[in-house]
Amino acid sequence: MSNANDSAGALHTRTHLFILCGLFAALTAVCAVISLPLPFTPVPVSLATLAVLLAGGILGAKFGALSQVVYILLGAIGLPVFAGFTAGVGILAGPTGGYIVGYIAAASVVGLLCGRLKGAGIRAMAVLAGAMVLGMCACYALGTAWFMYLTNTPLLAALGLCVFPFIPGDLFKIVVAAFLCGRLRGFVSR
Repeated sequence: MSNANDSAGALHTRTHLFILCGLFAALTAVCAVISLPLPFTPVPVSLATLAVLLAGGILGAKFGALSQVVYILLGAIGLPVFAGFTAGVGILAGPTGGYIVGYIAAASVVGLLCGRLKGAGIRAMAVLAGAMVLGMCACYALGTAWFMYLTNTPLLAALGLCVFPFIPGDLFKIVVAAFLCGRLRGFVSR
């Protein structure tokens, strides 16, 4: 009887995690359309990275990354889930596509670095925030490399267009995401 209960519990847990993946893909989509284009760069200011950080911090590396794969696939098949209600493989192949694909790496890095973290105290928030900074660095690295490749822009110019202007907002999102993860992790795991 124990094996039946164990497998039913594992199925419930997996089903629960897959549902959460879908919910975080949807949250990323909603946050992505809340965006503001900037006149000097093709990369818009978007709340999507807040959802990405939350996905990694709450779901862990595997399922946080999976939620972002689902989000990207939804956009690739034509649902307007990218910034500015855009969609399609052309967006992913364009100059900002590396940042969108970087969401997978960001969620994975955050999940790997804080996967077993317990509690919601200052120490836990500091660990979460540090993991999120490194996750954003992974997203920046992939996105900037892709942007440089497609546009033949030198590194410093690419950083000036696509990274430096976004750091203050991303730091704010990291603080908010670390706080929310600390509060929501126990609730979501029930």
